[in-house]
Amino acid sequence: MKCAVCARQAKGLGYFNPRLRRSDPRRYSDRWVFCSMRCQNAFSKLMARMSQFQEDAVIDPSDMEIAAMRSALGPLGEYVASIGMDRPLADYDKDEVLRLVEVVVDAYQAHMLVEHERMAERDRAFFEQRASRQASVSTGGDHHRIPF
Repeated sequence: MKCAVCARQAKGLGYFNPRLRRSDPRRYSDRWVFCSMRCQNAFSKLMARMSQFQEDAVIDPSDMEIAAMRSALGPLGEYVASIGMDRPLADYDKDEVLRLVEVVVDAYQAHMLVEHERMAERDRAFFEQRASRQASVSTGGDHHRIPF
């Protein structure tokens, strides 16, 4: 058998997934054998990071994304009110669910687009101002000055 990390001859060191029950056949694997403690430790760290990523699959949203989510609440509420607020989500038919998703995604994307355009305009104004300052400094005769 070969080491799962470096493909050298394995020497009896192994790894099992402690998150799975002992009776689960996926807990142990012939592929998870190693030639040294160094390879075993490297693999263990990788598995710890991978399992943490799988458990925390939702990445924390940015402030802009939270604002976009909040901006979708109004259109979402309007749509739900138009089809009946007393109905549970499980009673919506396929077309109503698809329309609900469309309303939320459209509102989210519209907010993100406006915010990105606002940020791009702010950046453009900053760089134009910086370029005009640099142009005025370069005409002043001081050729050794750095424009930053």
